[in-house]
Amino acid sequence: LDPGLDHLSACAFINAIKQENGEITAFRSFAGALVAPESEDNLWNYKFTWNPQNVVKAGQSGMAQFLKNGKTQYIPYWQLFKRTQAVEIEGLGSFEAYPNRDSLKYQSAYGLDQIETIERGTLRRVGFTKAWDLLVQIGLTDDDLVLKDLSQSTYQDFTTSFIKINKDKDATQNLVEYLNISPEDESFQKILWLGLLEDEKIGLEKVTPAQVLLHRLHQKWALQPEDKDMVVMQHQIEYIKDKKKYRKVVDLVVKGENAQRTAIAKTVGLTLAMATELLMQGKIHLRGVFIPTAPSLYVPILAELSKYEINFKEKTEELGMN
Repeated sequence: LDPGLDHLSACAFINAIKQENGEITAFRSFAGALVAPESEDNLWNYKFTWNPQNVVKAGQSGMAQFLKNGKTQYIPYWQLFKRTQAVEIEGLGSFEAYPNRDSLKYQSAYGLDQIETIERGTLRRVGFTKAWDLLVQIGLTDDDLVLKDLSQSTYQDFTTSFIKINKDKDATQNLVEYLNISPEDESFQKILWLGLLEDEKIGLEKVTPAQVLLHRLHQKWALQPEDKDMVVMQHQIEYIKDKKKYRKVVDLVVKGENAQRTAIAKTVGLTLAMATELLMQGKIHLRGVFIPTAPSLYVPILAELSKYEINFKEKTEELGMN
């Protein structure tokens, strides 16, 4: 949600709680650029709605780190898609979230230096991360190794070059045994659906495994002209007020109209345009590079976004006495 709808909204709700003398103990934020339910027409329930390269390289730039119950947690890339948590979005059902890169840097940015838990994560439909983890295990997301000429190689040649081969078994059997998974497993069926064991020629030269995978995903996960994308975000804020514990859940759901007028273009483009307008009007006095955590940004921009049906739904529940 660059350039900052997540930050704008997080700080608005965090500061509102503080102004009512609430002591925030936990902050979790999850977001995903997905497809709307009516366009979930493949096994992955996913299509590219933003920068495809970032999807393939997610989690590769260092360990994910976050704070949980007062202790710092680290997750290496090869474990990232195994360490997910369930997230429920009202009206949309179940999702799963895997950790973003560095949640710790938002402690100070959000004014949460004394907090016990702070986590940020990426949302996917249930089942996505288990299947994506298989691609990681095989080695197909590696973006460092430059492969030989693959112009005449098939996707089956490519995929099986990463695994142990028993010449008496076919490619599917070899991959099943390598991954220690049932061929009927839904995650394995997702791999097959991508066509990574097909005899179709790749037609690329001097590429990394991640670039080959991206080339294939472009063919399989492309938005069709009438597809609708969907931006989903949820903030979870736990706090203490008047010796009672509370949990506030804030949901944002924005759907696109088609493959051109998308939700991700709307949430990114309008936010940036509104900030630009405020700057031109002389209403922003900040100088330098900032993430949008200041009231002079989030108050007018969130108010203006609501006119475009970009609204947040709040729900607060009491958890008991402190």
